[in-house]
Amino acid sequence: MGDIYSSLGIIHLFALSGMQVNFFIDWFRRIILRLGITREKLNIWQIPFSIFYAFMTGFSVSVLRALFQKNIRLNPLDNLAVTTFLLMIVSPKFLLTTGGQLTLFYAFVISMINHKISELKGIRKLLTESSVISLSVLPLLILDFHIFQPFSILLTIGFGFLFDVILLPLLLGTFLLSLIGYNFNINHIFQILEWLIHEVDLPLHYPLVLGNPRPIELLILFFLIGLLIDNLFKKRRQIIFAGLIVCSFFICKNPVYPSITAVDIGQGDSIFLQDKFNKKTILIDTGGRLALPQESWQKPQSQTNAEKTLIPYLESVGVSQNDQLILTHTDADHVGDFLNLADKIKIKEIWVSPGELTNNHFVEKLKKANIAIHISKVGDKIPIFDSALQVLSNGYTGKGDNNDSIVTYGNFYHTKFLFTGDLEQEGEKELLKNYPKLKVDVLKVGHHGSKTSSNPDFIKEINPKLALISVGEKNRYGHPNQETLETLKKNQIRILRTDQKGALKLMQINQQWRIQTVR
Repeated sequence: MGDIYSSLGIIHLFALSGMQVNFFIDWFRRIILRLGITREKLNIWQIPFSIFYAFMTGFSVSVLRALFQKNIRLNPLDNLAVTTFLLMIVSPKFLLTTGGQLTLFYAFVISMINHKISELKGIRKLLTESSVISLSVLPLLILDFHIFQPFSILLTIGFGFLFDVILLPLLLGTFLLSLIGYNFNINHIFQILEWLIHEVDLPLHYPLVLGNPRPIELLILFFLIGLLIDNLFKKRRQIIFAGLIVCSFFICKNPVYPSITAVDIGQGDSIFLQDKFNKKTILIDTGGRLALPQESWQKPQSQTNAEKTLIPYLESVGVSQNDQLILTHTDADHVGDFLNLADKIKIKEIWVSPGELTNNHFVEKLKKANIAIHISKVGDKIPIFDSALQVLSNGYTGKGDNNDSIVTYGNFYHTKFLFTGDLEQEGEKELLKNYPKLKVDVLKVGHHGSKTSSNPDFIKEINPKLALISVGEKNRYGHPNQETLETLKKNQIRILRTDQKGALKLMQINQQWRIQTVR
């Protein structure tokens, strides 16, 4: 449910806005005033109640920010300045956290726009305030999460009303009645809410992916949004600044340079080919966690490798849709996370080999994904960059195993790339038999550098200049094997490993492939 709230863009309502603080403080003040306590004494009583509330909610930064603002009697900007100072004392590193940045920026924007929208009334005021806040924090949101749900403005208003007017009073009343022995089971209300959230999520499941802005792009976005808000009711200027903002978001989302990246997904493979301006995207494998025997007391990890690494990376480079996903063979460390990927990023077509379709478990996952399937054939081509990615082999065993890996090749900008999946030495011999004149500049080393791959004769024959090894740090298989590393070094091949360098990104800039590594 947390994932759904996040994708719909309404998680920030609960985590950052301090809505629940306003509810409890306001009700506390009403009750105390009803009891005949003067306002002077009420302000004093409110402080220990606020401390108690902060303790009960774990002293989170967003709650502390809201409580400080509720108890400081100054004009909005002075109030915010003192609140920031107090937060620095209580939690000196709060601005290094995403929650700390967002909650303070929310408060700053509200303080800055209150006087501009004070004359508006009713739903118009609510929509204007929500729209301005959402737009203002959008650069920070995409910096941290890379996505935006346009309908989050309306959803925030709707769910804000639902929680503020219905659920919070109901929960408080139920809790107070339980103290005198009256217990009510209201779980069915939350089951209805869960159903409602799922129904809302169905047509809005895929938010806009806006990418990760560079520092200069982030500053430009903040500057333009500030100018837009400053000219909130001047239509001509609004159109100009809105157009510039849209252009800035387009640049953030669409990289200028073509790139090929060995994504650091741990022990597994995932190679991403991205043409400039996202004209074409191809993903070769998704990575995944191999199912290893576990004791009954061992708790399985709840987050997949794709959720931790691959999906955030694709979103950071502006990918909202992947054109072709090539699943080289059925090993879990290559294809195990493709359903998780499909849940977050649209996939137009999945390429598989005939041998993979002999694996019933894999076929069931393909059916569950409900995505168009292409059964690859030798010679198949996918246009990308200045050429095409070509299938050299769609498997040699017909079993979906390592030597049944789909092998692809591309000559991109005068540089030859070979992606071998987990192809082992027997498969390498077959490949050379079919392509005796095969030459390569960049090799994605087969089977994570295992000694069962990278036969010395094969390496000598194809003669690569750069070897990319996708492998997990301190993995239990001992990959890459020392024999394989010696073979590569003997042939004077430069070696780059994801366990040492992180993601390995080759970018085509000014007719040259330049290497970037990111841990």
